[in-house]
Amino acid sequence: MNTKRVVSWLAFFGVAAALAWIPELLKRDDDSDLAVASVTTPAKGTKTAPQTAAPAGALPVAIKDLSPAGDLFVTRSWKAAPALATVIEQPVDVTPEVQVPTAPPVPFEFVGRLADRSDLQVFLQSGEKIYVVRKGDVIDETWRIERISDAELSLVYLPLRLSQTLSVGSTQ
Repeated sequence: MNTKRVVSWLAFFGVAAALAWIPELLKRDDDSDLAVASVTTPAKGTKTAPQTAAPAGALPVAIKDLSPAGDLFVTRSWKAAPALATVIEQPVDVTPEVQVPTAPPVPFEFVGRLADRSDLQVFLQSGEKIYVVRKGDVIDETWRIERISDAELSLVYLPLRLSQTLSVGSTQ
């Protein structure tokens, strides 16, 4: 059974090699004896003599390329193509607007105050943090307390040195 399998494989490879080699044997080295005929259609009303294949000694006639030029699947429409609008470029003034830097809004809420000792202490809340501040204190190296009155608290935003106020109650 093993020899049958080997013989069948050898036969298969032999046939495959023969099929690959036969076209090379049949190919002619000199194709000059083949004549190429071209087909032309006569114009209306004219007679032409029947054409025959070229003799073996004549030069071969090249076949005209009959492949279509361009895109085969171009969309076509009966509607007229829309006219393109002309664009008139106008000079644009590109001077940048200089924006004056501004301080962010005050991130503190007034919680309460304590009139203890000779100065006034104010309780401020920012998120979950509560600050106890007096006049002249600096909060997070960003805000400085300038003045505390009964009605408002004056803060200075240190990076820009801009002053802002926060309401701390009414004057009752």
